[in-house]
Amino acid sequence: MARRRRSAFLSRSLQRALTAMTRTAIRAGSKAITQALKAKPARKTAAAKRSTAKRVSAKPASPKPSAAAAGDWSAGLAIGIVGAMRYWLFKPPGLQRGERLPLVVMLHGCWQGAEDLAASSKMNRTAARERFFVLYPEQDRISNVHGCWHWYDTRSGRAQAEAGAIDAVIDQVCLLQAVDPERIALAGLSAGAGMAALLAVRRPQRFRAIAMHSGIGAGVAHSSATALRAMRGHRVAGAALAPIAAGSSPPALLVIHGSADPIVAPGNGAEAAHQWAARAGAKPGTPRTVQRGMRYAATITDYRARGRLVATLCEVSGLGHAWSGGAAGQAYSDPKGPDASRMIWAFMARQFARGADVGH
Repeated sequence: MARRRRSAFLSRSLQRALTAMTRTAIRAGSKAITQALKAKPARKTAAAKRSTAKRVSAKPASPKPSAAAAGDWSAGLAIGIVGAMRYWLFKPPGLQRGERLPLVVMLHGCWQGAEDLAASSKMNRTAARERFFVLYPEQDRISNVHGCWHWYDTRSGRAQAEAGAIDAVIDQVCLLQAVDPERIALAGLSAGAGMAALLAVRRPQRFRAIAMHSGIGAGVAHSSATALRAMRGHRVAGAALAPIAAGSSPPALLVIHGSADPIVAPGNGAEAAHQWAARAGAKPGTPRTVQRGMRYAATITDYRARGRLVATLCEVSGLGHAWSGGAAGQAYSDPKGPDASRMIWAFMARQFARGADVGH
């Protein structure tokens, strides 16, 4: 009994300490965040040091030139009950007093960091032109040496814990910045797409739209073994739609997937769209093929229920495991594909407008 009381006391003490740390960081603002980022981590394995040496420095210097656009590009640290998470935030120029802008949350894939996705996707350029915030949470290399989100690890609770940490990052940015809480959307590449899907089914009322690029839907896998099977295009025994809050409907989904993806089998994109549409009883329309100039052709299928767009599937012919229309010379980026960042923003903007019309 004494041991249980001591354990409960320590748990309450830890929660109070984390809450106090969060309040302190938020009150201090960007200055305290920068100081926290300059501090060296307590202990790291040799493997973790080698993997992070080039990407994550103890001192956040200037961003990669290709990640920057006209606007403010800064690093931050969010502290929540499940721990701390580093992030990068892009703020467009010319923000007026009292103005609130949309927020697009971008989740990187394996072997990437926040700056890598910003550079390859060129989403900051789109944000500077269209005027919205872009938030890039970053996976800790101690949690996963390859930078992968554990989107699949729902049995152990690791996936839910990471989703909670990302939620805490979003909470902090919404508190500190002029974000319109009614216009928040998610996008992710590969493992980031899987995590975006999990976030969307966990809190469907928070997000107005979601874009999955080269990923796997929520609920398809529940362990590393089943995730690998799904990535290779095999059906996973016991796979089911991830549960969604009662009385809620999932946000509109855009799926972008390459027909030549060697990492995540192309069928996963179609399966993600089909499953998402099935929740709302949506039916596929007639596929249409679009090609602009010399870029790869894309076959687009819309799923609608009672006239409402539930999901859109964009299958890009010849695209591998890479951000479509991304920057040249970047890993996991193919400039020959249709511009995914523009496509994603156009999709999200339509959902924001629709939400305003119906008072979502």
